[in-house]
Amino acid sequence: MPVWLVWIVFAILLAIGEIATPGLFFLGPVAIAAAAAAIASGLGGGWVADIVVFAAGSAATLGLLRPIARRHLSMPPAVRTGAAALVGARATVVDQFDATSGHVKIGGEVWSARALDETDVMEPGLQVQVAEIRGATALVYR
Repeated sequence: MPVWLVWIVFAILLAIGEIATPGLFFLGPVAIAAAAAAIASGLGGGWVADIVVFAAGSAATLGLLRPIARRHLSMPPAVRTGAAALVGARATVVDQFDATSGHVKIGGEVWSARALDETDVMEPGLQVQVAEIRGATALVYR
């Protein structure tokens, strides 16, 4: 069996190991180094050249690719956008309203609103909190 084929089999086994152990990203860079060693062997390099290419390739890929991959595994939590970002926001009552109708100003925009507590009547200028967005209506509470 040619030496380059042994390196290819080794690279494939390492790649399978990387797939079987998600999150570590250790075997993948070493598999890339094994593929580089297979290329060096296929080009006629001796066993010393193969080992040097494999060692240098492993160090380079682990040193360069692994930190990038680790950073992408620890991404920040998703940022809420759109109407979901308004939940918990402060709002100002624009006109008197109750559980059936009214308007509030949220971040410079006027929204139709209803009181979360159906018995609550809110006066203009009152600062309220957005509990939920249903369609284009904000449910607010004191």
